[in-house]
Amino acid sequence: MSRTGIKAALTDLLLNDELTLEEAADRHFTPEYRQRTDGEWADRTEFLEHISHVRGIVADARVEVHEELHDGAKYADRHTCHITKKDGSTVTMEVYVFADLAPDGRFNRIEETTLMLKGSDADRNIGSAR
Repeated sequence: MSRTGIKAALTDLLLNDELTLEEAADRHFTPEYRQRTDGEWADRTEFLEHISHVRGIVADARVEVHEELHDGAKYADRHTCHITKKDGSTVTMEVYVFADLAPDGRFNRIEETTLMLKGSDADRNIGSAR
């Protein structure tokens, strides 16, 4: 398998209706996957609960990768998520990611910090809401 990236992973997780949540996760994340978002750790089960929640409120999204770096098993990027929610409101989040890749190219760990550029106060935790 080739190595994954944030744009491919988020597109499959949030927008690819041909994949179940579990299939999308298996494509891009190891069974041992852990994620830290704005200081809060989540294991793979908690991460999938978060993605399931986001899938339920997102009508459309676009991931714009500004910088992306692969260095062996290390990955880093800065990207912006442009989200349109099912209620018609929009959220724009800038995200800074540092990650470890497993030997098969999937994410094993991600640590990220999010910065809301546009949206309501209620959307500030969209990066980790469950």
